[in-house]
Amino acid sequence: MKLAILSLLCASAAAFGPAQVGRSVTTLNVNELELGATAPLGVFDPLGWLDGEPEAFERRRAVERKHGRIAMAAVVGMIVHNNHIVFDGYISPSKNVKFSDIPTGVDGIRAIPTAGLLQILFFFALVELAWMPASKYDGDY
Repeated sequence: MKLAILSLLCASAAAFGPAQVGRSVTTLNVNELELGATAPLGVFDPLGWLDGEPEAFERRRAVERKHGRIAMAAVVGMIVHNNHIVFDGYISPSKNVKFSDIPTGVDGIRAIPTAGLLQILFFFALVELAWMPASKYDGDY
């Protein structure tokens, strides 16, 4: 009986294994400058920067990718803060300001003490210059 149950379990586990598929080779002929191009328009470049400065195109693409990721993190932060999910404790114990005292929206920046704003700006500079430099074009941050 135990052998029958064991063989049944092994047979059912094999159903979830990877399927054996023959390998096929494909070769893509893609122009790196035309990634993201739409069919009727081609590469969307209304200001003509690609024709005037093609060497700067890859940097602009990398910077756009990086800023898009930062914007997505900012949206998550706004959603969390607008739902009143806050840290316990003080943002500034010396000025007696709690995290829960920070208002939502744009008015929240005025409630943060100056030293806290300087720390945030220093962190932004660190990220921009060292951790995610604009000279790194591969997008693997």
